[in-house]
Amino acid sequence: MPHAPAPLILASTSVYRRSLLERLQIPFRCVAPDTDETARDGESPEALVRRLSLAKAEAVAAIHPDALIIGGDQVAVGPDGIILGKPGTVERACAQLARLSGQPVRFLSGLCLLDARTVHSQLEMIVTTVRFRVLDEATIRRYVERDRPLDCAGALRSEALGIALCEAIDSDDPTALMGLPLIRLAAMLRNAGHALP
Repeated sequence: MPHAPAPLILASTSVYRRSLLERLQIPFRCVAPDTDETARDGESPEALVRRLSLAKAEAVAAIHPDALIIGGDQVAVGPDGIILGKPGTVERACAQLARLSGQPVRFLSGLCLLDARTVHSQLEMIVTTVRFRVLDEATIRRYVERDRPLDCAGALRSEALGIALCEAIDSDDPTALMGLPLIRLAAMLRNAGHALP
């Protein structure tokens, strides 16, 4: 007789990740990970998202040793190689988008599924390239004031009005840009014993 899968925990307080995970129609709960998200000296954006995805899952595993834990992290990387964090304010969001006008931006989405019982982890990074339209100041300001992308890396909410700022989006997993790559996650969950369609 097969064992019941471990309880599933999303190591995040992100409303975006929660909403995406709900699409898979499996029970889960959210627990905030206590993780320092500061980049280390000389750490590449790719290494950062992988490390933080695992670290968030491990932080929750320390207090839920019987669970299957999803950790994730995302950064946007401008054409100059600089990491673009969450802007936090309207002015910083406008400044980020002005820098990105007409440019390609890579969104790196780290994903980890950690079985706290065995300490076995599956860890991947999905790259989404977004090419922004050429944006004038009035367009940027209008977008930021309407969509309020202050908690989104690169000041882009692609699932909302932000899609109108894009010329093209290239990704193997369309939900990666929103913060939780569901195609990859579904494969990881199946590997861990969850029966998904």
